[in-house]
Amino acid sequence: MSDNVPTTPEPADPDPAALKPADPEPPARKPVDSEPAALKPANPDPAALKPVDPEPAAPATAFRRRGTVARLVRNPLGAVSLTVLLLLVAAVLLAPVLAPQGPGDSSLAAAFAGPSTAHPLGMDSAGRDILSRLLYGGRNTLGGALIALVIALALGVPSGLYAGYRGGWFDSAANWTVDLVMALPAMVVLLASRAILGPDVWVLMVVLGVLAAPSFFRLVRGIVANVRGELYVDAARVSGLSDARIVSRHVLAVVRGPVIIQTALVAGIAIALQAGLEFLGVGSGSSATWGAMLNEAFQNIQRAPALLLWPGLALGLTNAALVLLATAVRDVLEDRTGERAGRSRARRAAAELPAAAPGTGERAELLSVRGLAVAYTRPDGADGADVEVVHGVDLDVRPGEIVGLVGESGSGKTQTAFSVLGILPEGGRISRGSVLVAGREVAGMPERIHRALRGTTVAYVPQEPMSNLDPAFTIGSQLTEVMRHVLGLSRKEAAGRAVELLRLVEISSPEQVMRRYPHEISGGMAQRVLIAGAMSCNPSLLIADEPTTALDVRVQAEILDLLRRLQKERDLGVLLVTHNLGVVADLCDRVAVMNKGRIVETGTTEQVLSDPQDPYTRTLLDAVLDTTPARAPWQPPQPREARSITA
Repeated sequence: MSDNVPTTPEPADPDPAALKPADPEPPARKPVDSEPAALKPANPDPAALKPVDPEPAAPATAFRRRGTVARLVRNPLGAVSLTVLLLLVAAVLLAPVLAPQGPGDSSLAAAFAGPSTAHPLGMDSAGRDILSRLLYGGRNTLGGALIALVIALALGVPSGLYAGYRGGWFDSAANWTVDLVMALPAMVVLLASRAILGPDVWVLMVVLGVLAAPSFFRLVRGIVANVRGELYVDAARVSGLSDARIVSRHVLAVVRGPVIIQTALVAGIAIALQAGLEFLGVGSGSSATWGAMLNEAFQNIQRAPALLLWPGLALGLTNAALVLLATAVRDVLEDRTGERAGRSRARRAAAELPAAAPGTGERAELLSVRGLAVAYTRPDGADGADVEVVHGVDLDVRPGEIVGLVGESGSGKTQTAFSVLGILPEGGRISRGSVLVAGREVAGMPERIHRALRGTTVAYVPQEPMSNLDPAFTIGSQLTEVMRHVLGLSRKEAAGRAVELLRLVEISSPEQVMRRYPHEISGGMAQRVLIAGAMSCNPSLLIADEPTTALDVRVQAEILDLLRRLQKERDLGVLLVTHNLGVVADLCDRVAVMNKGRIVETGTTEQVLSDPQDPYTRTLLDAVLDTTPARAPWQPPQPREARSITA
């Protein structure tokens, strides 16, 4: 999604036959006579959005949910650990039913008695039933660990998500606090808390939860900070999804595996620490716990060493089952081969859009940019000045018009497009100028203003199609998510519309493609999926950033034909960001040439290609692979095999 596209020198005399597609009308393509009725813009009728074959939609989701449990049960590691853990939890919860007597009932005459029918595990030094104390003690031990775990998750995960995704002052303050808490020795803090707050083990577990929260914060923040720069996160943001939706839907899918493992480790540590405190006599001593049983057994180790067996076995089995089950669950969730309202909010945000500011000169009603400048804050804050990368750009796109924004890598094309979309990278901002989108001023406006326009008014088709699809979700899930969130469609309506969109972009067997993951489709099909997603909410303006760079020549031609057809059928305005003059000659009505952050020449495609006025434009034309002089008289569009300007 950047402007840094390599400009490799090209051969001087290419073979024209090698540069043209083998067949101007590929047999695999399915001609589309007209736009499906379900995709007509403006107030779609839900009845018209019925899927041709609705079966792959909702059942697929239910199948994936059932499949997750089924794969976990089929995993030997998961099945055994889950069974052990469920048996332990069930026994603890059913303690009043299974225990032969109360945990505090004692008979000194039966002290150290061996196993019997009434007391299967025997009696302890005070004549209390070991099985009863083991069952009731599990309630206190596991309950205390659960309290610590819940508090650690509640404090660590949300703060880590926010700090990693947003950064800024909260990130700095949270990191400072976490460093401070992690510097404290946990056992010393627990002992001090016991002296201040009393011997209640539940209170100590609350303190332990606070001490364990930084481990979740560090883990989650580090992962989210890396994921937030991924292209599929930018693509979700451009589609109009809110930050909360992106985090809950796309970011958490990456975080969940490590968090599951960390949860098991922290739960084990909480159980061990609680048992350790009880073993040292730090707990209240008035209730049965596994740690208190260990303490009592250790005091009588010479007379009855078997007393150590049962609480030690319970602690070992619980910790082992937790870690092994977490590993199995993580593996199942990360195995993607067998797995897997908005409209009113958009209207409210659109109602808050400010009216267009009066300007000088005639401005296009769809997209009008005047005097746009983009600046970035210096990373080191040197001289207190920003670095300006785009300088005073003027640009217009009208309905039904394709405008090419041309220039070499680093000329500022993508920065200009990102300014219109409101997704400038961190540190970037519009320092001056005006950007009107559908008559609304968006320059300097809050994020909610841009979000209200994305998807519904302006859509985006990025380069590198495979990187802009979330690998954790199916194609159908990613297409329907935007329509359900932005248009407020039901799951069934969104699934039907997604199928029609895939047919619109000439994908055969769309029902099958809906169920596939990004790694199961080709790059050309992925680009068609991105175009379908961009068209899902009926935008008026499409910004395409090098949409054919990562594709081979034949697929490039098909994608360009698809963009041309969509533009004609839907009266779509298109801003095409490219460094390829062959694409410009093939597709564009007007051209704006950009160099070093400035527009150096604008005009119709015929004017710019036949009679360039700026030396930089002539340099670009001289670099085009062509068997004729670069400044030969411009020719009107011809069949693809006859065109001479190629890339």
